[in-house]
Amino acid sequence: MRNVARRRAAFAFVLCLVIASFGCGRADKSGTDTRHYEARAIVRALPPDHKTIDLEHEDIPGFMPSMRMPFEVRDEKEIADLKLDDAIAFRLNVTQLDSWIDHVRKIDSGELHLPRRAPTSPSQSETAASERLHEGDPMSDFTLTDQDGKPVTLETFRGHPFVVTFIFTRCPLPNFCPRMSQNFAELQKAIQTSSGPLASTRLLSISFDPEHDTPEVLREYARHDGADFATWTFATGTTAEIRRLTKTFSVLVQPESGTISHSLATALIDRDGKIAKIWRGNSWTPAEVMSELTPRP
Repeated sequence: MRNVARRRAAFAFVLCLVIASFGCGRADKSGTDTRHYEARAIVRALPPDHKTIDLEHEDIPGFMPSMRMPFEVRDEKEIADLKLDDAIAFRLNVTQLDSWIDHVRKIDSGELHLPRRAPTSPSQSETAASERLHEGDPMSDFTLTDQDGKPVTLETFRGHPFVVTFIFTRCPLPNFCPRMSQNFAELQKAIQTSSGPLASTRLLSISFDPEHDTPEVLREYARHDGADFATWTFATGTTAEIRRLTKTFSVLVQPESGTISHSLATALIDRDGKIAKIWRGNSWTPAEVMSELTPRP
């Protein structure tokens, strides 16, 4: 028991360090305390919604290492004249609940110092595309381990619609993995206070960081989010199984200097085991999921 207590204390300490910018324990729900970080990057993609921008950025001292990821933009005019491969400087703003960039300006690309990254080969891209699941496809079986060390498979959810998302417990940006968990916490409340199809819905958060996110780590993280394990399961698995699952849902997972650059995907699996809906990114809301689970007249 002493060893367990020590490990839990160590986990709590590390978690506090990771989310120090947001307040340990997420006690401050106002999100009004904003931290600012100056950064530089190359523009890698300009999504058509003009609300996000995909950047490959340098190390952001005191916050996160160099990686490629999307950032939210609140003023579309700031990126209106940007093109692919433009070099920019910007300010990253981080609160407990959100993050976004502003003060965007073009700079000389010679000012940037980005690490070299191995390109994805065409054969890898083609393989990933061929393995990708789409809405209407049957959910492939899986073998995972939950927060109590028990096996989790597709059979575990038989007869229940369930929502699956991908996270890792050390994710530093509040509108990525922490937002997915906040959304699931809202869904859990709705499930527990409703009737009909929604009441039988289950939630599954899969970590794509199996080396760090052991069942014990996931259990502590889940308790931090108020998870009721009768409704909401946290799971990990072998590296090979996690890699297969992230590929089938087209979730980019790229280790980067001690953390993980990643994309997001959340899916609703119906009670028959078919994929009813897939949401990409972090803009989906619990209300959208509940709408999908509500019978239409």
